[in-house]
Amino acid sequence: MRLYHSPTTPYGRKVIVLLHETGQAGDVEVISSGGTPLDPGNQPLGVNPLGKIPALEPGDGTAIYDSRVICRYLDERAGGKLYPPAPHLWQTLTLEATADGILEAALLMVYESRLRPEDIRFQPWVEGQWAKIARALDALEDRWMDHLNGPLDMGQIAVACALGYLDFRHGARNWREGRAELSTWYNAFSRRPSMKATEPAG
Repeated sequence: MRLYHSPTTPYGRKVIVLLHETGQAGDVEVISSGGTPLDPGNQPLGVNPLGKIPALEPGDGTAIYDSRVICRYLDERAGGKLYPPAPHLWQTLTLEATADGILEAALLMVYESRLRPEDIRFQPWVEGQWAKIARALDALEDRWMDHLNGPLDMGQIAVACALGYLDFRHGARNWREGRAELSTWYNAFSRRPSMKATEPAG
């Protein structure tokens, strides 16, 4: 299998963490890729025509994307360890979707500052993205801690990767303030070997 990935993409980090947690890290060749919405760079357009990573080539001539689909595929390959059966499945998927929504808003904030010319940047739009993140973080603190403290699943991995990305790109926002339980949980989860092995840099 071939996985197109960048060390700084939080969506790709989810996949790599899953590979470590399910004992599949040695089964995948990781190919460094990168680009932006303005310049696809060396992203694998022949694998994912949307020009996004991660993208997976399982080795049978097909392609699998985006990160949630890749994670389901790889987890199924490992025997279904990280997505529980229904009805608990719906909570895991909702938690993963919440984490991915945090990442989407956080990435849009980065794109606004890095890709848009300074004279046409729109700060209220940036703050609107952060407001989405803040509401999601409050929901995690208020309603999801029992799940986060439960058996390991993909929802937890997704949340941990989202929080790690907030530290990486938006550390000055201090997402931990007022969210003591979520912060304590993340501090413990981030010490897992799978998380340590995938810490972003750059």
